[in-house]
Amino acid sequence: MEELDAEPPLMVVPGADPAARQLCFAWGPAEVLVCETLFGRRGGSPVPVPGSPIPVPRSPSPVPIPGPRSPSPTRSPSRPRALTGCVAGTGEGGPSASRVFVVRKDQDIYIQTLRKLFNESHGIFVGLQRSEEELVGKSRKAQLVQVSKNYRSVIRACMEDMHQAAFSARDPALQSQYSTQVSILSAMELIWNLCEILFVEAAAAGPLLLRLLDWVRLHVCDVDNMVREVLSSENPSKHKLFWNVVDVFVLQGRMDEARHLLSKEASANPTSVNMYKILDDLMKKMPVPSLGNTQTLTEMELKWQHWHEECQRYLQDGTFASNSHMESICKILLGDEDAILEKKELMTTWYHFLVTRLLYSHPTVKPMELRFYAQSSMDLFLGGESSPEPLDTILMAAFEFEMHQVIKECSIALSNWWFVAHLTDLLDHCKLLQSHNLYFGSNMREFLLLEYASGLFSHHSLWQLGVDYFDHCPEYGRVYLELHIERIPLNTEQKALKVLRICEQRQMHEQVRSICKIMAMKALRNNRLGSALSWSIRAKDAAFATLISDRFLKDYCERGCFSDLDLIDNLGPSMLLSDRLTFLGKYREFHRLYGEKRFSEAAKLLLMLMTAHIAPCSFWMTLLTDALPLLEQKEVVFSAEQTYELMRCLEDLTAGKSDKQKFQDDVETMKVEMLRLALARNLARVIVKEGTLEGS
Repeated sequence: MEELDAEPPLMVVPGADPAARQLCFAWGPAEVLVCETLFGRRGGSPVPVPGSPIPVPRSPSPVPIPGPRSPSPTRSPSRPRALTGCVAGTGEGGPSASRVFVVRKDQDIYIQTLRKLFNESHGIFVGLQRSEEELVGKSRKAQLVQVSKNYRSVIRACMEDMHQAAFSARDPALQSQYSTQVSILSAMELIWNLCEILFVEAAAAGPLLLRLLDWVRLHVCDVDNMVREVLSSENPSKHKLFWNVVDVFVLQGRMDEARHLLSKEASANPTSVNMYKILDDLMKKMPVPSLGNTQTLTEMELKWQHWHEECQRYLQDGTFASNSHMESICKILLGDEDAILEKKELMTTWYHFLVTRLLYSHPTVKPMELRFYAQSSMDLFLGGESSPEPLDTILMAAFEFEMHQVIKECSIALSNWWFVAHLTDLLDHCKLLQSHNLYFGSNMREFLLLEYASGLFSHHSLWQLGVDYFDHCPEYGRVYLELHIERIPLNTEQKALKVLRICEQRQMHEQVRSICKIMAMKALRNNRLGSALSWSIRAKDAAFATLISDRFLKDYCERGCFSDLDLIDNLGPSMLLSDRLTFLGKYREFHRLYGEKRFSEAAKLLLMLMTAHIAPCSFWMTLLTDALPLLEQKEVVFSAEQTYELMRCLEDLTAGKSDKQKFQDDVETMKVEMLRLALARNLARVIVKEGTLEGS
């Protein structure tokens, strides 16, 4: 039977007052728009304006907006993610004023100090996807452990930057925000480190305890300040925190440091030298598991049993009776739960108590036994005085080896998808999630990566990272990428080229055409014909290329010269995209030949443009006018046959016009008469020349 989630938490949108106005909303890819309507709450049921969003149902003021429901990445549907509201527009109220609110679900990506987390973890993620899958056994495990440590180092570096930012901030609100982020990042590293020990490294009995001790020492740092304060004093053994520091060292298994401090006590109090030597000897001889597997667990347990009996004997003999602090330490060495719990304030957390308890009562604990010790330790430590926090629930799920529950609880508790997406991907590479598919199609790894990448795409620059995450989602990644990349605002040509390159590399032909059309239209609106033509050619849009070619020709007719000559001169095979573009390219070639005084070739090309019917009819008069200088050359350029063709073209042009059209423009009439005269003279010259050649 599936576990049912609680109702999603409600996020209050500051400034919205549903008691006074009805509210409407519209979902976007990563945001929700909430706006006030013009309908008041009093009176009858108002009818919404056609096409407007559906009004939000009546709710208490201020308005609560639940998060968008999305399929769960775990065995049961997870709670929708909390939304963070920010006001995009405001008004003063009244019958004609409304306010619009932008409600974002992944607000963390807009925090500048978290950019390092997103950018550097992206490189680790891509490297993991491209790593050698052929590595097996210890080599593969070592590689995955190193990847996990790399992720943790990024979290810690980001946490240190955030801590520095909090220290430098003067605004109390900003300082509070940074401090909150430090706490969140600290919890993320704590959870990740535990998952690394239990799932990725999968430490066996013996080394497991050593890893847990390192885990506690790394994340419980309060003792460091106490140590500095005690050691910097004139007489450390007389300092009020001296025994607290010794106790913390013992609780964390830092025996060498504890013995070092105790030696100062022995030097200051000669009467306690004998007790110190015995306690020092016990601490020195305490057996600990070995990382190098130089001893078996049985040998370790035997040594530990003998040592334990020796500690018991000294305690029963009253060796430390005259010094309550040393007696308390001896009880801790024996694993006395009451004695350990007396130091509750020094441990601060139940998982510190758990590791200390295991160290002194069950050092060879097996991984699958952790769940029992963890639950009892939390119950003993909290003692019914307080209920577990979300962090406690997550850590308990990890100790119980409930990986999917860990991911689910983290999805609910944390403010973004970064943590669960990268942790799940790592666990998937460890082959720990292979059997867990979700009921709605995709596996858990892909679902979380898609959610995380979708959030990145709502950012003006981080969207580039999201592309690689979509690339490594084999089932739905390409579909998501196609949908999101179409929504990227193409503010500049440089950004458009970047998006275009991404689409071309992935053979996303429809998106390539769409981007090119958008950019071509923008360029055309700004009267940048060369750029518009370039984009339309790239889009292979014949109709748009024809439209822009017509604009080029119109511009030529008005100004008498072409703009963007470099582009037109180098059209190459692209001019075949449309007849009009072909004409534009060839017409420009005619001008180039004429400029180079290659009149014969220019004449042939001009005649071809007219007789092939690729020139628009409205441009024929311009072409015939361009023939005038060639007809008036000293040397005959057009042959008799070519001249007859030009005459036919001129008659076809004038025959299609009515008498009224013919004579309403004196300039046009003059051009026609000049052309007829020039053609007649050229024909006479050609006949004389060709007759002379035949006679000779």
